[in-house]
Amino acid sequence: MRVIGLTGGIGSGKSTVAQFLGELGAAVIDLDRVGHEAIKPGTEAWQGVVNAFGKGILDVNGEIDRSRLAEVVFKDKAALRRLNHIVHPFIDNLVRARLEEYRRQNYPVVVLEAAAMLEAGRAGDVDEVWVTVAPEDAVLERLAERSGYSEEESRARIRSQLSSDERVKQADVVIDTTGTLQELKARVVVLWHQLIARSDS
Repeated sequence: MRVIGLTGGIGSGKSTVAQFLGELGAAVIDLDRVGHEAIKPGTEAWQGVVNAFGKGILDVNGEIDRSRLAEVVFKDKAALRRLNHIVHPFIDNLVRARLEEYRRQNYPVVVLEAAAMLEAGRAGDVDEVWVTVAPEDAVLERLAERSGYSEEESRARIRSQLSSDERVKQADVVIDTTGTLQELKARVVVLWHQLIARSDS
């Protein structure tokens, strides 16, 4: 079983590429979703985040309001590091359990979709690092359409992450996500067949 670390900046097309890889036969672990699971109310990670950032980040149901939390951490790199330090050990445990489950099910490929994989120094945890890239104007347009972010909000989120150039330096495979969805899917299909060939050799 090969483990692919799929990463890229916000709005760079990671989730679309992950979806295509899932359709081709990979098991996909979305670390954002695993992160949601890790900070459910009452969990140890939830308590750690509330202790660090205060009850102002909670909604009326006692769940962590991710948009409120994002307002804090995306403007303050020290706060983002603190959040990652609290939550990552719990996410790691959940990911290890999923990987073991997929190994038992004989999946040929597992894709770990993780925005901050390289920032967290996790490149060594995967067999290959795949990085999605797109020009900044395309990213800004996607974020405005998808999330309703202003240009200022989008730029703040982009600045809080590694640059595309820094990611590309650590990549085994770089996927340019510009163009139509059909063109992107065709690129992903080619990469999938190359991956399976490498895995079989």
